[in-house]
Amino acid sequence: MQLGDILVEQGKLTADELTRALQQWEEQGGTDQIGEWLVQQGMCSEMDVLEALGKQFNTVVLPQITEDHLDSSLVSRLPVDWARNRTMLPIRLDGRIAAVTSDPTQIHHQETLALLLQEELITALAPAREIERGIEWCYYNKESGTGEFLRTLEPAPEDARRDPGSDDLLRMADNAPVTQLINLILLDAMKSGASDIHIEPYQKSLRMRFRIDGILYEKSSPPKHLEAALVSRLKVMAHLDIAEKRMPQDGTARVRIGERELDIRTSTVPVAEGERIVLRLLNRESTLLPLYDLGMSAAMLTRFQALLAEPFGVIWVTGPTGSGKTTTLYAALQELDTNQLNVITIEDPVEYQLPTISQIGIKPKIGLTFARGLRHILRQDPDVILVGETRDLETAEIVVRSSLTGHLVFSTLHTNDAISAAVRLIDMGIEPYLVAAATRAAMAQRLVRQLCPHCRTPTLLSDEMRTALGARAQRLENAPLWAASGCEACSGGYKGRIGLFELVELDGDLQDIIREGANLRNLRRAAAERGMATLLDDGIDKALEGRTSIEEVLRVVGHGSDAP
Repeated sequence: MQLGDILVEQGKLTADELTRALQQWEEQGGTDQIGEWLVQQGMCSEMDVLEALGKQFNTVVLPQITEDHLDSSLVSRLPVDWARNRTMLPIRLDGRIAAVTSDPTQIHHQETLALLLQEELITALAPAREIERGIEWCYYNKESGTGEFLRTLEPAPEDARRDPGSDDLLRMADNAPVTQLINLILLDAMKSGASDIHIEPYQKSLRMRFRIDGILYEKSSPPKHLEAALVSRLKVMAHLDIAEKRMPQDGTARVRIGERELDIRTSTVPVAEGERIVLRLLNRESTLLPLYDLGMSAAMLTRFQALLAEPFGVIWVTGPTGSGKTTTLYAALQELDTNQLNVITIEDPVEYQLPTISQIGIKPKIGLTFARGLRHILRQDPDVILVGETRDLETAEIVVRSSLTGHLVFSTLHTNDAISAAVRLIDMGIEPYLVAAATRAAMAQRLVRQLCPHCRTPTLLSDEMRTALGARAQRLENAPLWAASGCEACSGGYKGRIGLFELVELDGDLQDIIREGANLRNLRRAAAERGMATLLDDGIDKALEGRTSIEEVLRVVGHGSDAP
């Protein structure tokens, strides 16, 4: 039976609709296949046509390709461009290998695939978008084999050992094995969930480490004789001066890995044995977390959301570099009604694009600093302003005065706890009465690794933990606690991270103490009397919930620093 007749038989088209459709199809040239044309005209769905083709060719139809069907080892001898250009992929189906396609007439492509795989194949049909998604999954999860690739590299020639800088930098940057090696390193880093890649030169070796969930892990390192070529290629990618080796340089690169876009912030620093390179990886396709997914307790989340509804004032988010401050600020902005509010940010750099929000990236080389950009933002009639980081007195003064003139401002500070934000601002030169009047709240945060649910093991409170926790150890006596173990699904017993938070709202007695000069000890004592839960308290809560371990909490937060 013809495809159209099957569609009529299955009730997807009437005979009259089919007649008119065939006439229109022929009038428009009939170049597209009739099934594809019917879908384009909206007369049938893609699944309607696939089910009809399945009956016509006596072939199984898969509405969805699941991970049970996919096997990355099947594509080891198949170029990714071949699979993409033909929208065809080998999968496992009922104990056999199938060539899944959306067009069963591609017999010659199926024969080519069988020759490439040296397997006997059956045919299966699936929607094109499902096949494309399967292709991305298979090649992304395919063993990239950085270590194996390094073992296949030829040893360094004698002249390169004597003078590793003797070759032409441009020629080295275009060296095919080096380009392939960098691609494999980036792919391995993405698969591992790494946030940074560290490449460190030593006298007789190179060291490469990935930062995963805040911890650096050793990886297979490139040979020393590739150092100059590797550095040159990374500089070319980031648009840096490959001949400049004496001064630090910073740049950015953008690469695509399948459907993922990756921004790479490249930093080079000259050291005794060469140039040290750190690559910060930013996945542009990452989904921004909502506020309720960051790890705040229900009570703290309610308090923080109430602060977001304030018409003016400053909310400071504090913590060291890499503690998730930017993620929290972005989550806060997503809570705002941007249809009725004018929200503008100034950041260094703009890490993620937020819909319906105007974002400015600072450019110090042309004079666009936080302070200068913030002055111009105030002329844009903003309701809410996000300042990526308050680094100096000039920026701090503008932030504080902006909040006092009717703007809600978010910004970050580098302090160890929330209550120290006021002290830090006064140390920068802001008048205490202005700090007290402008600041609505300060929130400190850290990131701790979450225990892997597959391999965590029960544990008891050790003597070392009791000593470190002090009086807080009483909460954990006879309580069920968990420790990291380690399995194939995680990194050393941990997988992913979650936030620890402490929130202090500045009003009443705290404002009075700040106006008097913000004595840190008095501020901490007053906050403790008001029942403020510290970072350590929040960490203990999450350990009791089985989400992290006490060892991890103490590693990140420490102990004793928050005592009043």
